[in-house]
Amino acid sequence: MPFMLITNGQLIDGRGGPPLPDGMVLIRDNQIRAVGRRDDVARHIPREPITTIDAGGGAILPGLIDTHVHLTLEGFNIQERLTEPYSLQFYKAVDRMRRTLDAGITSVRDAGGTDLGTKMAVERGIVPGPRMQISVTALTTTGGHGDFWMPSGLDMALFDGPNVPHGRCDGVEEVRRKVREVLRAGAEVIKVCATGGVLSPTDDPSFTQFSIEELAVMVQEGAFRKGVRVMAHAQGTEGIRNAVLAGIHSIEHGIYLDDEVIALMKERGTFLVPTLLAPLAVLEAAETGGMPPWGVRKAREAIEAHSASIAAAHKAGVRIAMGTDAGVMRHGTNLRELGLMVGIGMTPMEAIVATTSVAAACLGWEDAVGTLEIGKLADVVVTRTDPLADIRSLEDPDNIAVVVKDGAVVKGHAPSPR
Repeated sequence: MPFMLITNGQLIDGRGGPPLPDGMVLIRDNQIRAVGRRDDVARHIPREPITTIDAGGGAILPGLIDTHVHLTLEGFNIQERLTEPYSLQFYKAVDRMRRTLDAGITSVRDAGGTDLGTKMAVERGIVPGPRMQISVTALTTTGGHGDFWMPSGLDMALFDGPNVPHGRCDGVEEVRRKVREVLRAGAEVIKVCATGGVLSPTDDPSFTQFSIEELAVMVQEGAFRKGVRVMAHAQGTEGIRNAVLAGIHSIEHGIYLDDEVIALMKERGTFLVPTLLAPLAVLEAAETGGMPPWGVRKAREAIEAHSASIAAAHKAGVRIAMGTDAGVMRHGTNLRELGLMVGIGMTPMEAIVATTSVAAACLGWEDAVGTLEIGKLADVVVTRTDPLADIRSLEDPDNIAVVVKDGAVVKGHAPSPR
């Protein structure tokens, strides 16, 4: 591939330092070959043919990362889930992945539902989509957050199919076996529901699921597989504490944190993925009748405590990685999360770092993505606006002018030859 040069933009490299005016990024194949101010990069520009992308004075950022999505879900229509063919969800995911890329999200961690075949389809270039780390399914206790058995006797089974194991398991040895099944199905991260949740029909966010011993065996089994990490849906205080004590890598949602748990997370380096957008999206969907009544009630009860908990964790210095729970809301609206993060006290730069370098570290991909540095994969986003002046401007995908993933332009005009 010829060299590609992105020029004439404010460079925000994802590490949190001051932005560089008149920045450039030089790309060849799928790697960043030079990055920095115009004068620093100019000496690396080859004499051979090169294509150029003019950022037009906008911002140049690393490809953005959402650490909590569900690409095979969108909304919560119970009738659809019970009546549509299993394979239809994967065809629907094609458009969702396209919208995710168009929003500037070049990497995601899928928290349940997306199977190995979907990941392979993107990697082989069959369909466009973000780079993904998949959990395949979510482990749950009987009657827990991931168990969508209904009082009617029907099992809605959000994550279940011929190549997606049902995540229900109870007791240490059954949990051990289930983790091995999930890893066999291609999981690169283990997803567990350590507490109840907002949208599950038979529990509450404060309910504790799995003992510390059960959670610890998940961490142990993951470690046996070259360091596969565990992410925990965890909303109630006791369940969050259990997950942190068991050695779980990231806490998803964290609605009801207390000072003790926050201190424990800081001490152990546990990541927090807030998904502030999720309960808000439930309440917005309720206005059109798109959510079950139990979910609306629990979201309304949780939303203020959720913001207060994330604000306290941020103030204490807990590592916060951006994640949205996209699928609860429409895919492609992911960057609304950044404005909510600023709303609880983060600076715009901290929010950008949370969705670049910190998010990459949460996925264990910090050596490959998350910052604009020489040798890293060429995932780059060009915005029409200054996100440091108006972080909410990124909520509109039209303000994401160009998206480069793996050195290829996946959104925006083809670069001009020079």
